[in-house]
Amino acid sequence: MKTTISQSPQFIEQTVTIGAWLANKRSSGKIAFLQLRDGTGFIQGVVVKNDASEETFQLAKNMNQESSMYITGKIVEDNRSPFGYEMQVSNIELIHEANDYPITPKEHGTEFLMDHRHLWLRSKRQHAVMKIRNEIIRSTYQFFNDNGYVKIDPPILTGSSAEGTTELFHTKYFDEEAYLSQSGQLYMEAAAMAFGKVFSFGPTFRAEKSKTRRHLIEFWMIEPEMAFVDHNESLEIQEQYVSFVVQSVLENCKLELSVLERDTAKLEKIKAPFPRISYDHAIELLKEKGFDDIEWGEDFGAPHETAIAENFEQPVFITNYPAEIKAFYMKPDPDRSDVVLCADLIAPEGYGEIIGGSQRIDDLELMKERYEQHGLTGEAYEWYLELRKYGSVPHSGFGLGLERTVAWLSGVDHVRETIPFPRLLNRLYP
Repeated sequence: MKTTISQSPQFIEQTVTIGAWLANKRSSGKIAFLQLRDGTGFIQGVVVKNDASEETFQLAKNMNQESSMYITGKIVEDNRSPFGYEMQVSNIELIHEANDYPITPKEHGTEFLMDHRHLWLRSKRQHAVMKIRNEIIRSTYQFFNDNGYVKIDPPILTGSSAEGTTELFHTKYFDEEAYLSQSGQLYMEAAAMAFGKVFSFGPTFRAEKSKTRRHLIEFWMIEPEMAFVDHNESLEIQEQYVSFVVQSVLENCKLELSVLERDTAKLEKIKAPFPRISYDHAIELLKEKGFDDIEWGEDFGAPHETAIAENFEQPVFITNYPAEIKAFYMKPDPDRSDVVLCADLIAPEGYGEIIGGSQRIDDLELMKERYEQHGLTGEAYEWYLELRKYGSVPHSGFGLGLERTVAWLSGVDHVRETIPFPRLLNRLYP
């Protein structure tokens, strides 16, 4: 019976064959212990000299790290294993003998591991992070599909900036100027006017020369957009969504969280509703904490977000930022024209902003004013203006950064570990 490591618990006391690689090994006299991986998980194979052929036992003792094989044996329960099972090996069919594998069980520097990212992905830690990433993606689709959203794919090549910034990658689109998308939001607004509730999930790009542990040049965003939904309703959807994802990871990634030694007690507290504070309150809070240089009207950096998050065990919404530091499309607060109906969701434990969202301007004349203020002229934005001209409605949306969310739930320090092949400042390889 051919199976996989993840499916092997279905075959207790049965003999199966698994295609696997050798992650590590050790031997003790007449027993060889093989740490095996197959992409679905990790399991220990035990080769006892008296229970296997001499050829199999010598092969087990002498195989090099990352050699590939078909390995056959009986699956038995083992409470000492994190997986809970091991294989009593009876036969090994070597497929390929690996030699001089560069990533050994010893410590390696970050730059070395990043240069060998194509191989580093095979390690148990990276495997756990990627499985958590996959669960976040899976549960995201489940949440939005179960709640009546339609997935719409915005273009990656665009003729304009979504937020009017200059941190864009330029390219030529035949005889025209084009940019790599920094957000699918504007297109998702158009989709929401057609389908009501939509979401996108795709890569976005920021030509931001940042080296912080929270920034990537290429990253993935989940961007829902909802017609007939106001700002407060959007906040409720955001906290329900994040709560659902966290609980899904806790339920379906127990082994991976254990491998990463993640404190799951902190994640178990993540349940809607989340606390909310205004930007005004956040400024007061920061001054109380000794940030005397922060003034009203300034945006928050990583130290500010961390200091605010320290007051809460759950993610916290910071609402109603000054209009001057937010994007042109955000709707002003009806009671205060100097702030907008927006919120950033700050993750606990110093992981920073994971969601940014707002209610969008739905008034045509006000949007025209914003166009003039931000110099958004020309045909590139004409279609976006028309969304307010033909059947405009109140609508809201938000964007969740996948990699920051993976970092938070995994408990890893840097987002470079949360994407298979990170694109960082000065790193385009491998």
